[in-house]
Amino acid sequence: MAKGSLAIQVLPMGTGSKQELYRAVDLAIEVIKESGVMFEVGPFETTMEGEIDILWAVAFKAHRAVKDSGIGSVLTYIKMSESDEPSSMEEKVAKHRA
Repeated sequence: MAKGSLAIQVLPMGTGSKQELYRAVDLAIEVIKESGVMFEVGPFETTMEGEIDILWAVAFKAHRAVKDSGIGSVLTYIKMSESDEPSSMEEKVAKHRA
């Protein structure tokens, strides 16, 4: 199986308040947590790493969790990297965290 990383940003549209927005985004993050994949939550997106097929499935499930919560419109942005020799999230950012 191909390994890589996938960054996802789920944007609920038409929510009434900042707290409603955060609650909706938390639904997507909970799906990712429950999936068991390696992930890191950032201020604008959440990055996951692992098997590409699994990451795609988790991303779709996260999107659906927000849409199925009653949000009328949801935009989901995805960035994906696939490599024969993938770098881990930690490897990519370690020098900036020292």
